[in-house]
Amino acid sequence: MSTELPPSNDIDASDLRSVELLGEAYRRIQSELHKVIVGQQRVVEELLIAMLAGGHCLLVGVPGLAKTLMVRTLADTLSLSFNRIQFTPDLMPADITGTEVIQEDRSTGIREFRFLPGPVFANVVLADEINRTPPKTQAALLEAMQEHQVTAGGKRHKLSEPFFVLATQNPIEQEGTYPLPEAQLDRFMFEVLVDYPTEDEEFAIVRQTTADAHPQVEKVLSLEEVNNLQTIVRRVPVADHVIRYAMQFARLTRRGPRGQASADAPDFIRNYVSWGAGPRASQYLILGAKARALLNGQAYAGMEDVRAVAAPVLRHRIITNFNAEAEGIDSDEIVRRLIELVPDGTPRGGKASRGPNLFKTADVG
Repeated sequence: MSTELPPSNDIDASDLRSVELLGEAYRRIQSELHKVIVGQQRVVEELLIAMLAGGHCLLVGVPGLAKTLMVRTLADTLSLSFNRIQFTPDLMPADITGTEVIQEDRSTGIREFRFLPGPVFANVVLADEINRTPPKTQAALLEAMQEHQVTAGGKRHKLSEPFFVLATQNPIEQEGTYPLPEAQLDRFMFEVLVDYPTEDEEFAIVRQTTADAHPQVEKVLSLEEVNNLQTIVRRVPVADHVIRYAMQFARLTRRGPRGQASADAPDFIRNYVSWGAGPRASQYLILGAKARALLNGQAYAGMEDVRAVAAPVLRHRIITNFNAEAEGIDSDEIVRRLIELVPDGTPRGGKASRGPNLFKTADVG
């Protein structure tokens, strides 16, 4: 297996300056978020990785963990417009995408249809409790998420860039909900788990939120800078063997046309997985690795970056069976076993090699 690094001239001097600014901006974003959000560093990092990679996120957590506040605050620090949609059983597709209304020109008396944009026309759209609305309304987001456009009355209306859908789900209270179909789940780059705070974090939350304080966050990046950084992410070089390493995580989970596991699949996949991850998982593993490398000031994406994003990319794409449920095996455990199984060429007890740190070694002129 070749370990030769790809050429790093895909990122030019101006890009390197932008990446240096990103490293400083990342620290400032964390500082601004911590004015209103206590803890949740992993969640913030995963949200930023997905945004830099141009992907959408599904946030899963019990009520009261500040998911909405976190998303709104992150949008504010990135100078992005924000709309929140509360998904309910009576929500209609036009309530999300917008609708056409008849408008009369008073001077001529001519009537014509005019499109009134819905709340989906924002840079960041928070789809709150997305599984509480019927499939017809859930599907209204599909075109927007994939094509970044809305079609109404036979006309296409482009959404502003960048465009992100951050949807929330409650893991409890599943009565009266409509589970997202796999086709829509697959359009989310990450499934982000928002967990309970630690005791010290909860103490800080209670003390901060029960005082008469209203912290204000400052804008860290402009909309143009966010768009530029998304372009730079695509130009981050990645070695062929890293791409093949990422592909193994998705390919080993798949079953054949008749539901039979691949001949290369390990026993725990055969025993616990009913449906595996598609090619989009491999794409998102590489994009997520590239974005994470940039956040850490690295010149190229490595295998450790792939491993770091494996769980949020794969956990909603691996469908476990009854055997797994009976034995308490979830998709995160499947990913953990895959990380242990897939060889990365790292010597036992050693660390995988990384590219040079952009903030320390890059000559940006």
